[in-house]
Amino acid sequence: MIRLLTTGIALAAMGVAAQAQGTQGGDAAKGVGKAAMCIGCHGIIGYQATFPEVYKVPMISGQGAKYIVASLQAYQKGDRKHPTMRAIAASLTEQDMADLGAYYEQQAKGVGAPAPEALARPVPDALKDRMAACVACHGANFSKPIDPSYPKLAGQHADYLAATLRAYQTDGNANVGRGNATMRGQVVQEANGQKKHTFTSAELKAIGSYLASLPGDLHVVPQPRLR
Repeated sequence: MIRLLTTGIALAAMGVAAQAQGTQGGDAAKGVGKAAMCIGCHGIIGYQATFPEVYKVPMISGQGAKYIVASLQAYQKGDRKHPTMRAIAASLTEQDMADLGAYYEQQAKGVGAPAPEALARPVPDALKDRMAACVACHGANFSKPIDPSYPKLAGQHADYLAATLRAYQTDGNANVGRGNATMRGQVVQEANGQKKHTFTSAELKAIGSYLASLPGDLHVVPQPRLR
């Protein structure tokens, strides 16, 4: 089982002053205006999506710029199937994505305490073996991914994390599903044309709950709809 988790779990979106160029060549100051389409969901504390599944929309303030860009590219290409996000991503240029990434990376700076360097609480014994390799991608504290295009997980909403993991197990659904091959390999075993889920639904919920309990850099930063 540990071999199946060698690359970890990847899942997972205002108030910043003008910033210099971001890590993707993005301009956070220009991202302020472009984020107007995002704040109706990602700028409301506790906001819950109802279609195609019910869960709290992810916190994206404090995520890395490259992860924001990678996520939007995945929606645009159809690798992520969420209808609303696909429609939004389809309207964006590469520069728009870069500006939004730079903006959201900076937005949560100074909000709350930064994620601790060490793991704040140990992985529960029931999950220890199942999550042994997650740190390979997402960092020992689940807030410092080894690649900036991977997400921070600590403190993210538990129901969103569980739904995201289920999406990598989902086939044949026009509105739900994610096509990342690495993540697919962590949650589904496939051989001889047969597939088996690596984790039960209860285990996915337990993983989400544990990660959500950790202190991290992710926040919802409320913004007015009209500026």
